Amino acid sequence: MFDKLKRLGTDTAIYGISTVVGRFLTFLLTPFYTNVLPPADLGIVATVYAYIAFLNIIYGYGMETAFMRYAASQELGDKKQAFSVAWLSVGATSVVFSLIIWLLRDVLMLAGGIPANHSAIVTYAGWILLLDALALIPFAHLRMEGKAKHFAALKLFNIVLTVVLNLVLLLEFRMGIEGIFLSNLAASAVTVLLLLQVVFRNMALRWNSLLHKALLRFALPSVPSYLASMMIQVIDRPILEALTDKATVGIYQANYRLGIFMMLIVSTFDFAWRPFFLSNASEPNAKRLFARVLTYFFLLMTGCFLLISFFINDVVTFPIYHGKSIIAPEYWSGLPIVPIVLAAYIFLGIANTMVAGIYIEKQTKKLPLITFVGAAVNVIANLLLIPSFGITGAAVATLLSYTAMAAVLYVIVQKVYPVEYEFGKMIKIAAAAALVFLLFQIVHVPSAQALWKFGLLLLFSVFVYAMKVFGADELLRLKRMFTRSATPPPVEP
Repeated sequence: MFDKLKRLGTDTAIYGISTVVGRFLTFLLTPFYTNVLPPADLGIVATVYAYIAFLNIIYGYGMETAFMRYAASQELGDKKQAFSVAWLSVGATSVVFSLIIWLLRDVLMLAGGIPANHSAIVTYAGWILLLDALALIPFAHLRMEGKAKHFAALKLFNIVLTVVLNLVLLLEFRMGIEGIFLSNLAASAVTVLLLLQVVFRNMALRWNSLLHKALLRFALPSVPSYLASMMIQVIDRPILEALTDKATVGIYQANYRLGIFMMLIVSTFDFAWRPFFLSNASEPNAKRLFARVLTYFFLLMTGCFLLISFFINDVVTFPIYHGKSIIAPEYWSGLPIVPIVLAAYIFLGIANTMVAGIYIEKQTKKLPLITFVGAAVNVIANLLLIPSFGITGAAVATLLSYTAMAAVLYVIVQKVYPVEYEFGKMIKIAAAAALVFLLFQIVHVPSAQALWKFGLLLLFSVFVYAMKVFGADELLRLKRMFTRSATPPPVEP
């Protein structure tokens, strides 16, 4: 078991390093945009990318996970057939979707409230969606084959190229928001070209109709779930704007994005987790292994929650260039929402871990109910809390929605794939974190603030150890696992 956990941790670290570096580079564009674009233009960018986020789900229609499921099991055809059927299916539909966007670009521009002088970005968005869809299955194949370094290198290259093109097109050529979308389009095109070798190497010549139908049956039920999940992520912005004003939304958006540090942990773990649980589902001790994974992942997320919460103010307010900070001072009033956003991502991470049973038992038809509950809680909580608590209410609404999703998911999964999760250990970890966080809130040591914060992190570790969350034998195994050779174990057949 511990060798498998080490392999999962190694893959997560590789995905994580590239994603953290890449997302950090992208994150640096936020202060850059605020210094070169007027707020109205930045609002247009945010709106269009929200639409792109929704449409990405339509373009992929769950085929990524369906491909991984049937490539792992090989129930119908072999891996090459699974790859070619999934890729050709997504590619064909994506061409049709993007042509529709191009033909209806004027209508879509008016519907989205995009000014006529920025009409080109609708066309750019359509081709970005097509190119990203063409890369979806090749990237999933790299994950299934355990080629984390190849995957990470391509993802990081895409982000670096996007950032560089943004700087050139906005600063040198003064292209405004068109430069943002053109940068994304160019980087996506180059990425697809680099992935063509993966496509050619895995393309089967014979079409498998039965496999295509099976992929669609597995994939399509998850689309409403993904759409509802995306609604949870973005619906608070229009509600907040309707109940307050654009300035409040700007402050909320800038500080919500600081939750990117926890989001990176959750998303990079998910990159490694999905192929991991699909590949190990047939193991005799799979359920015990999955329960242990959630315990360790919860400990990691909780520790990161404390670390980020303690030091985020220092990072944000630190002057980096001619007295300018990462986030301008007029946005600092929103910093108290950051721990709430971080906590929300913890529950999202729990839900992402528990969802394994749904995919293993091919019960994706149950996913829409789970995410619809989360979306409903999110909308209702936003409407109730924002009038009284403003952006804090919006952040709490997100936390409540992810908590509801995790709770409903647990109840449903236990009926189709029961796992005895180690909730006793998780409660002890949460109690230790809550006590340390409370001390951070009520006790201040101005003369040695940094030292006090590091001391609190050490105290959290002491509490976890004192509560005997992990036994002596388990701690010894963990020590051996991380002090042995860093070379990952070979992939088991």
